[in-house]
Amino acid sequence: MKLIIKDGIVVDPYNGIKEALDVLVEDGQISKVAKNIRHKSAEVIDAAGNLVCPGFIDIHVHLREPGYEYKEDIASGTRAAAAGGFTTVCCMPNTDPVVDNGAVAAFIRDKARQTGVVNVLPIGCISKGQEGNEITAMGELKEAGCIAVSDDGKPVMNSSVMRNAMTYAKMFKLPVLSHCEDLHLSRDGQMHEGFYSTYYGLPGIPAEAEELMVARDLLLARLTGAHVHICHISTMGSLNLIRQARKEGIHVTCEVTPHHLTLTDETVGSYDADTKVNPPLRSREHVEALWEGIKDGTIDCIATDHAPHHQESKDCEYNLASNGISGLETAVAVIMDRLVNQGIIDLEKMVQLFTAGPARIMGLEKGTLSPGRTADITIIDPNLKKRVDIAKFNSKGKNTPFKGLELQGWPCLTMVNGVIAARDGLIV
Repeated sequence: MKLIIKDGIVVDPYNGIKEALDVLVEDGQISKVAKNIRHKSAEVIDAAGNLVCPGFIDIHVHLREPGYEYKEDIASGTRAAAAGGFTTVCCMPNTDPVVDNGAVAAFIRDKARQTGVVNVLPIGCISKGQEGNEITAMGELKEAGCIAVSDDGKPVMNSSVMRNAMTYAKMFKLPVLSHCEDLHLSRDGQMHEGFYSTYYGLPGIPAEAEELMVARDLLLARLTGAHVHICHISTMGSLNLIRQARKEGIHVTCEVTPHHLTLTDETVGSYDADTKVNPPLRSREHVEALWEGIKDGTIDCIATDHAPHHQESKDCEYNLASNGISGLETAVAVIMDRLVNQGIIDLEKMVQLFTAGPARIMGLEKGTLSPGRTADITIIDPNLKKRVDIAKFNSKGKNTPFKGLELQGWPCLTMVNGVIAARDGLIV
């Protein structure tokens, strides 16, 4: 199959391209990127006025299958990803059973091939049973297709176990994705500790609960030489620690979520449990520090931490509610509307954070429109205005604090392996 994407603005930070060009796709691969491409037998996609980008990658999602299919499954989660402009997702291992062996990883890969509409790459556990006591057989996990290891929302509190995990992960060239949280400091906390936690009468989680574990894991990365990736960074202190670590040559990368970039702890005053996340929404000074972390290159990518939940686990008292936001279908529009359109970050930086950045972290041959690469493509209409309508979500999770908001700049076409997977938010 041959098709030409005509007259769009090609934005490919990997190759330093931002220019009106055509893209020729042949047999599932990028064949040519140039002006005025003509091909008699090719289907033409009119992209005039739109942004043609490498396929967006999300390295931190929860697809919930196996075990929690009532919250999400691979079919619904990947449909949500395609609708939101993502062509590749990396799924966290906190399923039931957890991904601590090759069999579960193989199940996810097989199920994704059967029911998924985007590329799915599993992440394996750091520790057996996600219990933080004994490391997994990482060679087995890698052989089964895992591209990284993480215990996700259960931080490895035992420093000796984490040291051993990093040592073995380095051996198998697997990034260690760390959820940095000192459970002793965060226990029973419901939101960021500060003025608004006192004002709203909710127990707080101090920024230091994250920063202490960031510091520990950076020291362990220095000791072992491993690649540590800090998940959903949320504080200025964490950013400063990472900056210093890089000066020392420590191999560290980090991600930030759309909600930590655009919402503050003041939002929690609605007592809407859709604002409850871990790490919590922070104060304005931390949010603005994250903006600076993007501008100066400290932050390597944006990841959604897509965490769909059943309605009952959110429609309850705040202290009883589950943490998490269903983020795949709104992430691009939120960043476009709240950061790019406001002049906080530029368009090229935004695209880099969704493409070349995550590809580099995970060692993927993706994130670019270079000829010869797989034709994973995301097209964005920068002028399209829509309200976030949870009734139209492909995800089973409707839990988002962005519901009802009008946003400008939405994905309008998602192509996976040369095949159109979604158009105008609808699965093809």
